Amino acid sequence: MTYLLDTHLLVWAMTHVSRVPDLARTLLEGSEYSPRYSVISIWEVAIKQSLRRSDFTVDPQALRHALDNSGFRHLSITVEHAIAIARLPKIHKDPFDRMLVAQALVEGMTLLTVDAVLAKYPCQVQLV
Repeated sequence: MTYLLDTHLLVWAMTHVSRVPDLARTLLEGSEYSPRYSVISIWEVAIKQSLRRSDFTVDPQALRHALDNSGFRHLSITVEHAIAIARLPKIHKDPFDRMLVAQALVEGMTLLTVDAVLAKYPCQVQLV
């Protein structure tokens, strides 16, 4: 199974592993697991870090290297992902989260998230 992690889970997995929910850790440790992160998450971290947000203090380049060194593969943003956003119901306003949902839908991945609102979308979402 291929899991696409939301941005908070990625940051926690690389910087505050104790904050990663037990269910997420169990899923990520499975031998059949194929971890992915979206370029949109690196973009989100870069933007929010440059705005000096207290919840995004991690350096985006350091995050990318940590993810790559931990076996995560990146998922680029495609035209199909961008188009899929237009078909999403207006459940969540955050453009970063909406792109993650669109990518999960288009790619047939399961989105792992701590955000209960994302679980309302018509794609495979695992709330952890």
